[in-house]
Amino acid sequence: MNDFLELVKSRQSDRAYDTTRAVELEKLERILEAARLAPSACNAQPWKFVVVTDKELSNKVGKATSGLGMNKFAKDAPVHILVVEESANITSLLGGKVKNKHFPLIDLGIAAAHIILAAESEGLGSCILGWFDEKEIKSLTGIPASKRLVLVITIGYSAKAKRQKMRKEKAKVISYNKY
Repeated sequence: MNDFLELVKSRQSDRAYDTTRAVELEKLERILEAARLAPSACNAQPWKFVVVTDKELSNKVGKATSGLGMNKFAKDAPVHILVVEESANITSLLGGKVKNKHFPLIDLGIAAAHIILAAESEGLGSCILGWFDEKEIKSLTGIPASKRLVLVITIGYSAKAKRQKMRKEKAKVISYNKY
């Protein structure tokens, strides 16, 4: 299990990509398989992953994620994985109503974590983006207006060295048996 902890320690949000290196299809397929196999409430699998690899389209999607100084780097990412919320199954929906939780958003977060960790294991950088022009990206990629684009994940070879992770002290975020 130490290998997994090392993977988690080395993963970072990369905001600069090597524009001369394409992501190999076999690596991308393994990343997507990790996402597909992610757990979800009541096995609803409430997701669709739209994978943007076309250079021109990727640039346009990247530009649609920037604004107010945010995500300027995204236009240089060779791959964008668009995480779209799909309908959950009835069990997940009913359970969510009873427990006042929207399980699909939790499930999409888990799938996104699988994507970024799989990317790291393939030697690739990634960054999860929540700031984007949803309407523009839907228009560019044919995602129906009725669907919700929840996240955009950039994937590519990092152009920068790893940096030191900044995290809160364990005592501030972990307790045993009581709050």
